[in-house]
Amino acid sequence: MKIREAKQSDFNQIWKFFKTIIEAGESYPYPSNMSKEEAEAEWMMPPKRVFVASKNEQIVGTYYIKPNQPGRGAHVCNCGYMVSSSAQGRGIATKLCEDSQKKAVALGFKAMQFNLVVSTNEVALHLWSKLGFERVGRLPKAFLHAGKGYVDAFVMYKWLEK
Repeated sequence: MKIREAKQSDFNQIWKFFKTIIEAGESYPYPSNMSKEEAEAEWMMPPKRVFVASKNEQIVGTYYIKPNQPGRGAHVCNCGYMVSSSAQGRGIATKLCEDSQKKAVALGFKAMQFNLVVSTNEVALHLWSKLGFERVGRLPKAFLHAGKGYVDAFVMYKWLEK
């Protein structure tokens, strides 16, 4: 598997699994009927830097990295990750998160924050905890889950600077 910075044309492949993930309504707050153009603008546009994981020239995962806040909060980055359903369970999310932490440090970020980790997304919660992220806040009923209604979400944080 290779991880590289995304090209704008990569979104055609990303869209295939992006669409499935947002339609499920279980982990991302994007509207389930979001158009490809809206999704591309949301995921690919600066200040985000986008990276893709590919296997045999097929994109199987992606992440973005951006400042979580402007100015005095810009030393903390925020990332979002998506992995195609056909590639889940193969360690790709782990590799993407590890890569994003290295990139974050190289880009001058000192910490990483996930603003909305859905409480029912046990796989993500376990993985982020395993990779050193702490739950630093609980947001009651902050996410409207497609099947479970309003559920809690967590803010997770990791200081990256050694």
